[in-house]
Amino acid sequence: MFETILMKSIFYLLCILSLISCADPKPEINRDFTTAFEKSEGTQTPTYHEVIAYYKNIAQAFPTIGVFEMGMTDSGEPLHLVVFDKNGVSKNYLESDNNKTILLINNGIHPGESDGIDASMMFLRDLANGSIPSPENTAIAIIPIYNIGGALNRNSTSRTDQNGPEAYGFRGNARNYDLNRDFIKADTKNAKAFAQLYHLLNPEWFIDNHVSNGADYQYTLTHLFTQHNKLGGDMGDYLHTAFMPEFVDSLASKQWDITPYVNVFNQTPEQGFSQFMDHPRYSTGYTTLFNTIGMMVETHMLKPYKQRVEGTYELMKTFLALADRDANKIRELRAKSVENLLPGNTYPISWTIDSTRTTTFDFKGFDGTMEISAITGANRLKYHRDRPFIKPLTYYNYFKPDQHITIPSKYLIPKGYWNVIEQLENNQIIFNEIKQDTLLMVEVYKIKDYATFDEPFEGHYPHYNTQVTSTSETMQAHQGDVIVNTQQPGIRYILETLEPSAPDSFFNWNYFDTVLQQKEGFSPYVWEDMALEFLQANPEIKNAFETKKANDATFAGNWYEQLDWIHKQSSNYEKSHLRYPVVRMRD
Repeated sequence: MFETILMKSIFYLLCILSLISCADPKPEINRDFTTAFEKSEGTQTPTYHEVIAYYKNIAQAFPTIGVFEMGMTDSGEPLHLVVFDKNGVSKNYLESDNNKTILLINNGIHPGESDGIDASMMFLRDLANGSIPSPENTAIAIIPIYNIGGALNRNSTSRTDQNGPEAYGFRGNARNYDLNRDFIKADTKNAKAFAQLYHLLNPEWFIDNHVSNGADYQYTLTHLFTQHNKLGGDMGDYLHTAFMPEFVDSLASKQWDITPYVNVFNQTPEQGFSQFMDHPRYSTGYTTLFNTIGMMVETHMLKPYKQRVEGTYELMKTFLALADRDANKIRELRAKSVENLLPGNTYPISWTIDSTRTTTFDFKGFDGTMEISAITGANRLKYHRDRPFIKPLTYYNYFKPDQHITIPSKYLIPKGYWNVIEQLENNQIIFNEIKQDTLLMVEVYKIKDYATFDEPFEGHYPHYNTQVTSTSETMQAHQGDVIVNTQQPGIRYILETLEPSAPDSFFNWNYFDTVLQQKEGFSPYVWEDMALEFLQANPEIKNAFETKKANDATFAGNWYEQLDWIHKQSSNYEKSHLRYPVVRMRD
């Protein structure tokens, strides 16, 4: 059974971790834990190797800190994880049940956005030395730099719109992927290593530190919490009505105003804007599939680097205090988060803005005007920082489902789609192999329609607006095919990857493009005579053919399309064309 294989794989991973984590304390410890950011008075960020050396050094000095090497990344360097627990971090810490909630903090997914890298170094140090009170119920896990390849590709020019630091990493990873589009399609070793790390920790909370590149405004800090309607249920209500408002108020009391992520491009925000919909391709959308409360931090690119890092530091400190206080609450909410996701119930797979419900808040911005460009002669947007304002703004932060599916009890995946099975396994989805060939009653999707990007996007030409039809049939399942029961903790991941109409499904990320291409065809001069015999033997199809010719002028004028239409009605037409290989099952 694959459960056994999976458990052995996890055990093997843990064994490796226990061997390579947490260096033993040494007598000669450099206790100067002043960061490069601090030494430069807020103008510099350290290199990748300096960051890792810093964490290894501080782990030698404090028993409350441990450094672990996780999976390999595209750069050839391992992904590191740094853990703080006030009760101590042993070599086998990740193997044990420490009865703590986990706050996972990710840095450097875009290494040019280095604010979180520097803020986390100081944050962890100050937790260890007592400058920040140690949380009672929560352990902190930090990924120092997720995009190692990008961090090693250091420069001072690629962040065109950004005010510091002096040098930084590049957005693309070692294979030039944007890793914050890769959490579902998982083309990179980085994404696979993150999934293993994430499921090993199973964190209750997640922060991903970024820098924005949108409009101009007075705020240093913006937040991009996972969309509360999509998170859903009591957990979504808690995020929207309790945690998030208190988080915003707590920061404001410390003179750190924060606004929702300003989701506009080349226009002023005071006309109002919508909350960003964090689909599963993004980090917080991915973690939402497993009921982790996620927040993406977007500091403002035009603010001084020192100010941005200090704001990120205070934000993480504030978030931790609230998360630690609500540790028991979040455990309860997570435990009941999937209780209504039962076979036969509906599940929303796509969302649209609900314009009937909005939020109004006072926004601190700058006047923006459209002026004639001295370069192009066209209108260009210009902000006037000498004209700040505070105005009420409409924020569209409610979404409603616009497409549902009915939850099946199981999915069947043919063994030939090993790439899909590997992704499920890497996300700790439990499945069973069929032991012998057998006939099953299943629901089969046919791809009715879809659109495809005209330009490449992160190594793919993704599909969208996918539509399907479904039929029930008896199907021959083969030994080695796998059955995925939906009733498991990863149900949302299962539904949103295996349902082809979901925006970030494996189908839409091109995992099944081979079924979109017909493999067998016909030679017109041969099929012409066969088609005539076929129509004569099937008068109902002949009538449908004549009706289509009479009502469709384009069809009537295209002889090859006519022959192809007849071919598709015959037994010669291949059954696999447009047939989605993953089928649904009910008990």
